[in-house]
Amino acid sequence: MKVALATDKAGFYLKEHIKEFLENKGYEIIDLTKQPTDDFVDSSVALAKTVLSLKADRGIMFDEYGTGSAMASNKIHGMVTANVTEENTAHMTTQHNGAKAIALGAGIVGFKLAESIVTAYLNVNYAGGRHQIRLDMLEKMC
Repeated sequence: MKVALATDKAGFYLKEHIKEFLENKGYEIIDLTKQPTDDFVDSSVALAKTVLSLKADRGIMFDEYGTGSAMASNKIHGMVTANVTEENTAHMTTQHNGAKAIALGAGIVGFKLAESIVTAYLNVNYAGGRHQIRLDMLEKMC
């Protein structure tokens, strides 16, 4: 699985940690911010475009709180990003909402929790079915 990573300055150290964690687990990493962007809007938009163009299967974005990156990427038509702070939300938002990316706040989650969240996110697939109705409704709003 190809996983795209992107960050601003505030999330850089957590991105670097998760990058190493995922590489050690055999994931192919697309690091869009070898140097952090100045603003989370730039990093999250770059990640969203990478995932939507199918250059990556999933994406993980980082900033101080996660919220800004999720909000920015969700402005892009077709993108579904969730700001997550624990494992169950990472799992359920992917399984039920088809999350193409998650956003993590480096000021909120530490290394071990981030590892657990990322593992929960990457180890589940979108269930489709009855959940697709909601995604279709959201897409019509854009």
